[in-house]
Amino acid sequence: MAESQITIDPTTPFDNVDNRQIEFSGEASGETYDFALQYDVLEALAGTIPTDPVPLFQRHGDEIAAAATRALARDPNQGRVVISENDLG
Repeated sequence: MAESQITIDPTTPFDNVDNRQIEFSGEASGETYDFALQYDVLEALAGTIPTDPVPLFQRHGDEIAAAATRALARDPNQGRVVISENDLG
């Protein structure tokens, strides 16, 4: 699947503390998708344990968008596309 780069909707990041992930929506090729970024991935990007994850998420938006694009290409049929460390470039 050759998707265009995900564009993250900046109004959607939600810190799901119970599941240790940031949930957000993004758009590619005219379609909207739901994503979940595990805290472990955010930690790998930031080099620090996320104590305030949403600002870290926003700071690393370009890398997260690229990882989201890879995760979507890996499995586009998920209800919520989960981004893992394997999706980092």
